[in-house]
Amino acid sequence: MARRRMRGRDVNGILLLDKPAGMTSNAVLQRVKRLFYAKKAGHTGSLDPIATGLLPICLGEATKVSAYLLDANKGYQVTIKLGQKTTTGDIEGEVTESRPVPTLLKSELDQVLSRFVGEIEQVPPMYSALKKNGQPLYKLARQGLEVERQARRINIYSIKLLGFKSDEIELEVVCSKGTYIRSLAEDIGEKLGCGAHVKILHRILTEPFDLAGAVSLAQLEQLRADASAEALDKFLLPIDSALKFWPGVSLNKDMANYLRHGQAVLVPKAPTEGLVKLYGSQHEFLGVGHILDDGRVAPKRLICA
Repeated sequence: MARRRMRGRDVNGILLLDKPAGMTSNAVLQRVKRLFYAKKAGHTGSLDPIATGLLPICLGEATKVSAYLLDANKGYQVTIKLGQKTTTGDIEGEVTESRPVPTLLKSELDQVLSRFVGEIEQVPPMYSALKKNGQPLYKLARQGLEVERQARRINIYSIKLLGFKSDEIELEVVCSKGTYIRSLAEDIGEKLGCGAHVKILHRILTEPFDLAGAVSLAQLEQLRADASAEALDKFLLPIDSALKFWPGVSLNKDMANYLRHGQAVLVPKAPTEGLVKLYGSQHEFLGVGHILDDGRVAPKRLICA
C-alpha cells in the first residue's frame, strides 16, 4: 500500500505561545499546527486546562529538540486557595473537605514555605497523565479509584511569597521537571493545617525561555485570518535557541560530512564530556552531538537541511 503523504508545510522553528485557560495543551497544539499549516508539531510539556502561560511549541525539525525542553526547569506563578481540598487538587475539582484557615503571619508563611525548598519527595496526584499498568491515573481517578503512587524526588529551587490574604497565598515557584504544583499546593495546605488547592496557575518559565515575546492564540488567529500561513513564521525562533546555554562545537565541511554519515570526529578544543550544539562552516545549526569517552564528537540528533 502506498504511504500516505503528510499534508502541510515544511516549517521549522519554536513558537513561544501564551496558552489560554480552558484548553488542553494538545488542543492548543493542534490549533497551532493548523494555523501554521505545518506537517509536524509537538509541545514541550503539558499544562493543565485551567493553566495559562508559556507553552513552547516545536514545529518541523524543532521537534527533535523538544525532549530537552521537556526536561528543562520550569517557573510558575500560582494562587493557592486555603481551607478547601478538592478531588483534582485545583479549582476544577469538587470540594472534598473544608477546614478553618488559621490567621497567617508572613514570618510563619515564610517558615512553612522554606521547608519545601531544595530536593524533596513528592507524591504525584491521581489526576495526572502518569500510568499504572498502562492506564493513565486520571482515567482511574474519574472512575473513583485511587491507587498507590510512588514518591518521586524533585527539586524546588525557589519559592517567593508574592502576596497573601485571609484564605489565599500567591507564590512564584521555580522547580525541576516532574514537579506537580497541585501536589505542592496540597502539601503546603497540610503544613498550614487547613488544606488547599490551586486556584490560578500561570507558567512564566521553561528554561531558557520566558514569557517575553510569547504570542497568544488569539493573535495568531487574527493574523491568519488576514494573511497566509507564512505570515506567522515571523514569530518562530531558531531551533538552537532551545539549547541556549549549551556549549557549541564548530565543524569544517569535511567534519560535518562525516557526522552526517554517522561517524564521530575529533574536534580541537571541543568540550570533554556531555551534549553539545553542532554548527557547520557557515555557522548553520546541524543538531545535537555528544562527546565520546575518547574525546571525539559523535552525532546524536541531527537536523535535516
